[in-house]
Amino acid sequence: MPGSKTTKARAAAKRKSRGRASIGVKRVYDPPAAREGLRILIDRLWPRGVSRAKLQPDAWVKELAPSNALRQWYQHDPAKFAAFRKRYRAELAGAADALGELRAMVKGRKVTLLTATRELDLSHGTVLRELLAFSPRRG
Repeated sequence: MPGSKTTKARAAAKRKSRGRASIGVKRVYDPPAAREGLRILIDRLWPRGVSRAKLQPDAWVKELAPSNALRQWYQHDPAKFAAFRKRYRAELAGAADALGELRAMVKGRKVTLLTATRELDLSHGTVLRELLAFSPRRG
């Protein structure tokens, strides 16, 4: 059976990925796409020029956004991203309950984190996605 190894590998990968969320990060200004799954706004402030009716997030977790002080210090300076990631993760450690609620909400679902930032790779969305996708299992 030539295809049996491939079929078994796919089935094993599917079993392994069960319960894991598929998490993307997207700008709020980009048009919604089909199959984005749960849409979660992750900014502290509502994005300028976007109506609630147009964005229609399923949740808004502003308490998990970086503090104003951290955001103003960082200013999306690529040279500061490693330090920003460390400081933001420390802030999130102080919001364990809210982060736990978000983890429960996204568990096993397709999710799109929405932010107004222009530089997604240097944003808090990237850090939050990492924490949600690769969180240690508790049991």
